[in-house]
Formats: sequence, structure tokens, C-alpha cells
Amino acid sequence: MNPSSPTPSAFPAVAVQGLVTFLGAGPGDPGLLTLRAVEALAAADVLVAEPEVLDVVRTHARAGVDTPQLTVADEKSAAAGVPVIRDAANLVMEAARSGRRVVRAVTGDPGLDGNAAAEMLACANEGIPFEVVPGVATAVGVPAYAGVPLRGDKGADVRFVDARHASPRCWAEVGAGEGSVVVVSATLETVAAAAAELVSAGRKPETPLTVTVGGTTTRQRTWTATLGTIAQVFKQGKVLPSPEGSRPVIAVVGEQGAAARREELAWFESKPLFGWRVLVPRTKEQAASLSDQLRSYGAVPHEVPTIAVEPPRTPQQMERAVKGLVTGRYEWIAFTSVNAVKAVREKFEEYGLDARAFAGIKVAAVGEQTAAALVEFGVKPDLVPSGEQSAAGLLEDWPPYDPVFDPIDRVFLPRADIATETLVAGLIELGWEVDDVTAYRTVRASPPPADTREAIKGGGFDAVLFTSSSTVRNLVGIAGKPHNVTVIACIGPATAKTAEEHGLRVDVLSPEPSVSKLAEALAAYGEARREAAKEAGEAVARPSERRPGARRRRTT
Repeated sequence: MNPSSPTPSAFPAVAVQGLVTFLGAGPGDPGLLTLRAVEALAAADVLVAEPEVLDVVRTHARAGVDTPQLTVADEKSAAAGVPVIRDAANLVMEAARSGRRVVRAVTGDPGLDGNAAAEMLACANEGIPFEVVPGVATAVGVPAYAGVPLRGDKGADVRFVDARHASPRCWAEVGAGEGSVVVVSATLETVAAAAAELVSAGRKPETPLTVTVGGTTTRQRTWTATLGTIAQVFKQGKVLPSPEGSRPVIAVVGEQGAAARREELAWFESKPLFGWRVLVPRTKEQAASLSDQLRSYGAVPHEVPTIAVEPPRTPQQMERAVKGLVTGRYEWIAFTSVNAVKAVREKFEEYGLDARAFAGIKVAAVGEQTAAALVEFGVKPDLVPSGEQSAAGLLEDWPPYDPVFDPIDRVFLPRADIATETLVAGLIELGWEVDDVTAYRTVRASPPPADTREAIKGGGFDAVLFTSSSTVRNLVGIAGKPHNVTVIACIGPATAKTAEEHGLRVDVLSPEPSVSKLAEALAAYGEARREAAKEAGEAVARPSERRPGARRRRTT
């Protein structure tokens, strides 16, 4: 070593700095997160989010991410019912100093958030690296979801004002621009006062005004009035302040918010099941795709597992069948459910096998959902029913055994312990030998939480989707019978018969035994209700809002 060279200990220690990502979470709809935002959330070690957007962003963060709360309560403040707001800047910088990747998520866009701007400056002053991921601004996203264009073909100026912090000079400036559109961020408590400020500043009382609360979410509601009538509209409609007392609303003032224009462009609130709380009584894995479809119709799905899936009590039969599949015992394997695919896949993984083990074996799937699960596994089914997606439909297309073309006459049928004998009997009649194997057991799930049970029995749900007779029996068994105002939708005649045997009125019957078609049928029912209400000159109301003796709910 060169004696003139410093020893390692002589070098100054280098501080490890993390990275802070200031991220806009948008106005409330989780689908408005940008791709860059999702990437940043997936890489975060620490997630510091406003309470209003925590649920929106947390689903994209990795398991185990640290999520310190901004609102906490110590013993003294809890006794007084007052939350303590923690200093977000200190939380962010403390985590970044330790070398971790921090995401600071705010509502809307961080460039329009005063607190975020102050936190960026604090990071800059301490030399902590940071980046900004823009989001959909609330003042722009909410009017778009309310069907209120901010600019028309006349190209009017658009001005933005936060009524909660506006000065008299600000009101005077925005009020003077008669032809401009003004987007006002306010609260239910202050929007009428903001309208009065604009009138005082020179805007005509008859200037059109739209007010949207809960924008971009299924709680969204929009009122159309004028600057001079909004206070009266709220009073006549008995619009109550939000429980938090400061829920933000977006008001759009100007000709672009005219009632006729919004009636034509209100695409979000006019969805067929907008705001409907729909009970989905299935296993969690099965409910996911159905819930996504319901959300596309504007519904709020509530998944309640009624069936729990467990391994067979004696696994030896399943183990022998899987080994036989690998050694060439079967000509066909038939999957009658997504759970059957999952059970075989888990057994494959246990033995270190993958989709290549299906080489040389014909694969049948009872329907589209099951076929999709196989494709995800890496297996393309050879046979899917062309007609009815059921055991009967599968038998319609299943070829009879032919000793000339079929070297093996045996079918592997992994199924539930409570499966019917329809498929087995039909295959035997076609000349096949069948190994009917219990791949999994279905048992009744645990009862849902008390508030869910109360909502089921008390009419808190607008609709319930029954996808099998067992979901009817199990839901009634663990949670009670749905209220008579709740719309009952059934996947087929057998399920409808079971529902009627339990004293339920069936309102919707799927034209095909498919969960996708069932959701479509419910959406068509909701659309018909909406159109009937409009033709009768009545307000569009959800089924749960019409239950006898129901109290009027708060708006937010």
C-alpha cells in the first residue's frame, strides 16, 4: 500500500439517500391512476398517502409496504374526538434519509397541492432526490365524469378557484369575466356562499351552475341549478352536509354547464347500474371477473364468499389420477370448474410438473371461465361447448368412443365432492370409462360480518346474483334471506327454482348459464328501470332507496 494513500477509514462516510416520488392519485376513480404511478407504487418501500386516496393506491403497492398514517389519535385527542394530523414532510424525509423509496400520494395532481409543493421544497433544501408523477386533476376529472365540458366550440376561457382559500380580489377577478367558465373547488357547506360571491362580483344570477359531489366514484351525484337558485335547490332537496363536514365538491359555472348539455353528456351517472350495491355470493377467486364486469356498469360489487373450497379428505385418489395422466392412462381430461383447474394445477406444482404434462391428452372445459383458467395455466382446451355452458352442453359436443381412432377409452374427471352425475352418466352412455375423482370439497363459508348480514336482511343491497343453487342455500344459511326490495338475479332455471323455494322473488333470469350473461341481464334490467322512471317523470332511484320506511340517507 502506498504510505501516502489514506486509509479506508479516512474517507468521509457517504449518506445513503432514498428517493421520494410525489404522486397524483387522481380524483377518486382507481382506474385513473397512470401507468407510471402504478410502477412507482410497486417499487415503494414506504407509502405516505392522504386518507382519501389510501385505498386507491394501496392495492398497487407490494405486500409489506410501510404505510404510516397521517391521521392518528393519542389518548387526549381521542377523548376529545379530534384527530391529530402528523407532519407528512417529516415522515417522508425521515424515510428517505434511511435510503428507502418513498411514495407520497395526494388527491388529484401534486402540482396543484400546496402541501405537496412545500414538501418538495423541504426535500430540495435537504438534498433529498425526488420526482413528480402527475395525476388527473380533480378540477378537470370531476367535470369530465359529470358530463360537463369545460370548453365548447366557442373556446371560452377556463378559470379555477379554490373557494376555501379565495380572497375578495380573486372573486372580483373571476366574477368579472362574463364569458369565461369558472371551476370552483368548494364544500357542500360553502358552495352556496361561493355562488353568492360570484353574483356580487358581477356574474348574472341566471348563469348555469352544476355541482358534483363524490366525483369519479360510484357515490357521484350532480345537481344542475343557477348561481341564484343553488341554495334553494339544496334546501328543497334536503341535501345534507357530509359527516366529515368538508367533503370537496366541484362546481362549474358558465354556459358549458347548461342543463340540456349535461343531460346529453352525463355518461357516467347514466350507467345502467350506477351506484347499485350488488351482492356477489361466490368464492373470492370466482367473484373477481364478475365484479369487474359489474363495475363497468357502474355498480359497487360486494363479494361475500358462501362456499369455501378445501382439499379432499383422502388425497390418494387424486394422486393416483395425476400419476395416471402422466403415464398415459387417459385419452381425455374434463374440467367442469375453475376450482377443478386450480386443484389439478396445485397437484402438478406439488410434483414439479407443468402444462407440458398434458401433451397427447385431449382437454375439455365446461365453459368460457374454465377455459380461460386453463389458458392461463398454459393449456388450450380441445373442446368447449358450442351451445349451453354446462355438463349437458359439453355432452352435446363430446364425441362417442371409437376403438379405431381412440387408443384409450378412459376419461379423467376431477370434480367437487357434491357434483351431479349428469356428466358421468352421459360419458358412460357414449362408451367411455370414467375416473370420477374428488379434486376438492365445497363447504359452507363462515358468516359475513354483522353489518353485511344486516344489509342483506334490511334491504341495504340493490341486487344479489345467484350463480348456482348452492349459493342460494348457503347465503340464506349464513346470512339470512335478502329483503324483498332486493333484485334477485339467477343464472338459470334450476337456481331460480331453488331461490323460489326459499321464498325469494326472481326478477332476472340469465338467457344463458354464464356469469357474464347474468351480469348483462342485470344491467339490462337496471337500464329498463331507469328508462321507465324517466318516462314517468320520476327521479331515478335504486331499489334499496325504495324500501318501505327507509330513512333518507345522507348525500355523501
